Amino acid sequence: MHYTIRHITRFHYTHPVSESLTEARMQPITDANQRCLNFELSTSPEARIMSYRDHLGNIVHNFDIPGHHSKLTITAKALVDVQDPAPLPDSLPISAWKELDSIVSRDDFYEILVPSPFTQATPLLAEFTRELAVGRDDDPLTLLHRINSGIFQRFDYAPQTTRVDSPIDDALRARKGVCQDFSHIMIALVRQVGIPCRYVSGYLFHRTEDHDRSAADSSHAWVEALLPGIGWVGFDPTNNLVAGGRHIRVAVGCDYADVPPTRGVFKGQAKSELSVAVSVLPSTEPAPTQMNYSPILSIGSHGAEPDWASEEFAQQIQQQQ
Repeated sequence: MHYTIRHITRFHYTHPVSESLTEARMQPITDANQRCLNFELSTSPEARIMSYRDHLGNIVHNFDIPGHHSKLTITAKALVDVQDPAPLPDSLPISAWKELDSIVSRDDFYEILVPSPFTQATPLLAEFTRELAVGRDDDPLTLLHRINSGIFQRFDYAPQTTRVDSPIDDALRARKGVCQDFSHIMIALVRQVGIPCRYVSGYLFHRTEDHDRSAADSSHAWVEALLPGIGWVGFDPTNNLVAGGRHIRVAVGCDYADVPPTRGVFKGQAKSELSVAVSVLPSTEPAPTQMNYSPILSIGSHGAEPDWASEEFAQQIQQQQ
């Protein structure tokens, strides 16, 4: 299936700012089941946009607007071809745990096996672990299905009840949140039993007949877990789905901190207001004869990294719904 994606991010400043630096992870991934056929990124005010691959392989666009401005608009357009993954078996043999442990011992999965900033172990997580009876009693695939559906059944989808930087305890305590929260909770649970698990940032194509809980006008998030003999499999706890041909992958990381759609700072005595509009539609456009991308630089050659934590700048970042 071919999709056209349009993602518009607008920042409005209460007073003009003198400089803003932004990075965007909005270009869909190209891999075995997905091809990004065309991608364009533009800004208003105009900026010279450069791009590079981060250490996780994600394409990052970055730009600096040095002049005074009171608004910033970032528009990303993409044409993507997504294929359905191969069907999953009903279950795996219990010996799959041994195979998985062997894979983990041979390869480097350290970053996606240990707690990351948004997937820290807490007493509330321990309680939820016991509630779902998370352990190695089931085979790995059956356990992942059970965690996926367990989160879906026990949490309400409620936008604006958590923040972009909310710890998982906020959602665990209230039993509500958005896709970002549910993905972090699932990652934390899955890593506890030794399954490599990563955060996926992207989009979901919504159809009326699917009754998805997630917002159609926002970016989306889910998780991918590594299974022996199968590879990476996506699970969407927000909608109780196995990721398939409607899930469009943009970036992967240990958690949300690695893959926000936009991340930036600005200089000035102002507050910023964020608005986001996303559309994902089926496309009948033919594949372009020439790809339209920004030049990709090697890691480390894109210039000085902004000091995101500097007191001189105020941060701005968008949450995934």
